[in-house]
This record gives sequence, structure tokens and C-alpha cells, in this order.
Amino acid sequence: MRKQTKADIMLLVVVLFWGISYLLIDVSLTELETFNLNAFRFLMAFFIAAIAGAAHLKNVNTLTLRYAALLGFVLMLVYMGATYGVMYTSLSNAGFLCALTVVLTPILCFIIKKEKPQKKLAVSVLLSFVGIALLSLNSQFRPALGDIFCFGCALAYSFHLLIIEKAVRCEKVDAFQLGVFQLGFAGFYQLIVSFLIETPHLPQSPKVWAAALVLAVFCTGLAFIVQTLAQQYTSATHVGVIFSLEPVFAAVAAFFFAGEVLSPRAYVGAAMLLMGLFVMEVRIPKKHQIH
Repeated sequence: MRKQTKADIMLLVVVLFWGISYLLIDVSLTELETFNLNAFRFLMAFFIAAIAGAAHLKNVNTLTLRYAALLGFVLMLVYMGATYGVMYTSLSNAGFLCALTVVLTPILCFIIKKEKPQKKLAVSVLLSFVGIALLSLNSQFRPALGDIFCFGCALAYSFHLLIIEKAVRCEKVDAFQLGVFQLGFAGFYQLIVSFLIETPHLPQSPKVWAAALVLAVFCTGLAFIVQTLAQQYTSATHVGVIFSLEPVFAAVAAFFFAGEVLSPRAYVGAAMLLMGLFVMEVRIPKKHQIH
């Protein structure tokens, strides 16, 4: 089996875990509050990643830690949006709306970095926003509170990607160290907030322990490590298309494990949103002209 094929399979497994993470968050929130859950998730992931990559975490420099501290703060906003989103909207909606990062990132690149967007961006944005309207607006044409949180999650993650892009271009920044320490900072920030506004505690039942541990170990810690390793052997196009499958896995998990059924209009909106994601990520090869 080729390295690229293995890498694509690894990424597919990562996206599968990210897809079911919305269901696991929903289960975990029956006992844990938002920041409590995310603190547990990220600190556990940090310790796992730190143990697994201990040899590569020595001699970390100040610049790497500064970027990691900033990225950790943005990650806190990302997962705050995702977690509150799951509380106040359907699991399927959360999966599709949080995946909007694919569309929002090039828009931010155009606004912030003045990078000329690809022509297909306009098509993708149109499909995505019509999809959002069908998926999230109720009969009074108002989105649910959770839908707004999920959109905020996608927007924050777009900023996260732009900051990472800038950070890894610095020669003094070690990408692996950056990835691991941002988990630690994200967990630390959320633990502080949890102590300030919540009553943090560990999971109480075996069911929630299992859900929280899978979130920490597979959906966060190992997922970040596997993604870093796999992207060395596959193309950006492959990564984008595979990551676009996250909302599909989220909807399937919600249907089979939570019995969640959307309205026909919402399914049409989800299909349009998915089309928008694929339009953004699939690269159509140009036909060679015969001279």
C-alpha cells in the first residue's frame, strides 16, 4: 500500500472520530459543564501528546510558546462554540455548520491578506449560505442559538488556521512543539474559566467517562498527532476533500445513535452545504490544449 493511501486512510479515521465527537460531546454534557469538559479533554490530550512526543519537546523556544499560547486561546473559542452549539442545536446542524471553516478561511485570506480568491469561491459561498439558511432558519426565519455558536466555531477555527500558517513560516517555530503546547494552553485556559464560573469535577458515570476519554484520546490528542504525520505524505486536495466528510459522519452518527431525524428542508440544506464544501476543496484539472 502506498504511503499516500495509508495517509488518506489515517486522515479518514481522524475525520470519523471528529464526526462522532458531536455525539460524544452531547453525552458528556449530561454530567460535565462546557469549560469543565473542554479542560478535561485538552489537558488529557496534552499529556498524551507530551508523553508520546517527549523526545521532540525538549528545548522549546519562547517564540513557539508565544504562538502556542495564542493558538490555545483561539482553540478555547473554537471548542466553546462547538460545545455550546451542541447544547442548543441538533447534532447534524452542529456538524455541518462547524465545517464552514473550509469556506470561511479563503474569505478571511481575501479580507486580511488581500489574497485573490479562486473563482469557485463565489459558487461555494452561495451554496453554503443557502444551505445554512435551509438548515438552520426556523419558520420565523431565525437561526437557533446553537447554530450561531457553531458558525462562531467555524469562524474562530479559520483564524486558528491563519495563525498557524503564519507561525510555521517562522524558522524558530517548531511545528510539532506548537501543535502539542497549544493543547496544553487551551486546556489550562478552560480550566481557569471553569473554576471561575463552573464547579469542575471528573465524570461520574462509566458512560460519560468513556465518552470524555474517547474525546480526549482519539478526537483530540491522537487526532492532532496523526493529522500532523499524515499530511507529510498526501496532497492538500486529498486532505480538504477528506475533511469535508466530517459533517456527513456527524449526521450519520446522530441518525443511528441519537435517533435524530431532520426535516426534508434541512436535509436539502445539508446537501447544498456539503456541495459547497466539495466545490471549495475539489480541484478540477485543466484540459491541456492541443497545439
